[in-house]
Amino acid sequence: MELHNWNRIRMYDLSQPISHLTPAWPTYEPLQIKFFKRLVPNGANGQVLTHSNHVGTHLDGSLHFCTHGRDIAAIPLEELVGPGVIVNLSDIAEDYGIYTSKDIEERVEVKEGDILVINTGYHRYAFDQPEADEVRYMVKHPGPTMEFAQWCEKKRIKWIGVDCGSADHPMNTKIREWMPGRAAECETFFQKKFGRTIDDLFPPDHYQLMHVRLFPQNIIHAENLGGEIDLLLNKRTTIGCFPWRFEGGESCICRIVAFDEN
Repeated sequence: MELHNWNRIRMYDLSQPISHLTPAWPTYEPLQIKFFKRLVPNGANGQVLTHSNHVGTHLDGSLHFCTHGRDIAAIPLEELVGPGVIVNLSDIAEDYGIYTSKDIEERVEVKEGDILVINTGYHRYAFDQPEADEVRYMVKHPGPTMEFAQWCEKKRIKWIGVDCGSADHPMNTKIREWMPGRAAECETFFQKKFGRTIDDLFPPDHYQLMHVRLFPQNIIHAENLGGEIDLLLNKRTTIGCFPWRFEGGESCICRIVAFDEN
């Protein structure tokens, strides 16, 4: 799609709103904000913000998990903006579920070098939604196994976007240790659904594979998408991620936009 006729282009905001109410990823520092000056006496408002890089819609840079990785400023614009697909998996998504490359390719054609946005449907549990459920959003969302990561390598995906707390399955992160009750709940689900244990599906050498395995190859991802994501289901379009030009930044709050030709 060529973006030369703006009268035919509609922009869709795939970003989550951000404020002091936006929950950061568990244990990360949320956004804090205060005015350090108001209109009186000098005629201008000014604010100070303190936050981690992992609150609201944000892009994880490879530096986040890879010492020699690129910072946010080093990511070329050509990698941040380009052709891609928004795939809707909400019809099969379930608490602690596993999605696969087959699930993606049954719904959309993914080309080599695409940007891939995954709609699990779990954005409906985000803090700003009527069904808000922070535990379900951060701790029980679906995620992939090694099979999916290897497929991303084969496809040379530019970056991945997910509408939940992490691109990794929550039980393949530190959440598994922090919330043993939820881990036991997931163990029961895995045994019933797959006849396998958490250790079978996520052995130690697969730990946080969407970060640890893919980031050294500059296959990165954005988390906590939302906004108008439900308006573009199983759709090929142009997608852009717009973080700061952040030298030394391991990750960055960002805005994600889809540009679709009507």
